[in-house]
Amino acid sequence: MVYLFLAPGFEEAEALVPLDLLRRAGVEVKAVGVGGSRIAGAHGIEISCERTIEACADGGLEMIVLPGGMPGTRNLEADERVQHFITLAFERELYVGAICAAPSILGHRGLLRGKRVTCFPGFEGDCEGADVTGGFLERDHKLVTAKGMGVALDFGLALVECLKGRGEAEKLKAAVMSR
Repeated sequence: MVYLFLAPGFEEAEALVPLDLLRRAGVEVKAVGVGGSRIAGAHGIEISCERTIEACADGGLEMIVLPGGMPGTRNLEADERVQHFITLAFERELYVGAICAAPSILGHRGLLRGKRVTCFPGFEGDCEGADVTGGFLERDHKLVTAKGMGVALDFGLALVECLKGRGEAEKLKAAVMSR
């Protein structure tokens, strides 16, 4: 099970592209509303979530995904239940995906120390102790970070690769990028 957390002001493409790709790959993924079951993104697109964070359980979790966007990133960071799932993911060594400004949430908690990461320009200082590369996508053990909306497809495919393997990610890439 994957939880993709959506808080008011999330960046729509950074959430929906990975959500779509994970589902196409057959991964059980739930859009989790932080603050209700209908969450409006940074550009006013409202998403109906399958679950609210109050209905989420710890069992069977394989990955959490944190999309960026403003004020979505700040709203995720301010929620103690999201923080609970971040703690759980790192304690259990689950996969964690964070894109755009969202790696800053992990950086503020010291969870990026010694890790190779990327983030949206201007958030490098919030990734405390990390080797911030400035690249489009970075994977360090079970942590996947991406620079921003422009690499949402690559980010989603990297998440698929984590759970389904490189072969499945490559097949999916070929399927969605065929012309």
